[in-house]
Amino acid sequence: MTWLTDNMGTIVVSLILAAIITGLIVSMVKNKKKGISSCGCNCSTCPSGCNCSTRPSDCNCSKR
Repeated sequence: MTWLTDNMGTIVVSLILAAIITGLIVSMVKNKKKGISSCGCNCSTCPSGCNCSTRPSDCNCSKR
């Protein structure tokens, strides 16, 4: 029981961080299922813009 009280702050902070990370992952999965992307649709500034499979029609990358 002493260990639990000695580490209560660490346990609480860890639980809060785990809840935040879980919420972010759930949000990302829901957005993915809805078809919402995190892509800003600006291929010219994206380092992998020419490799994106969902490239917007206005992308001026060379076609491979």
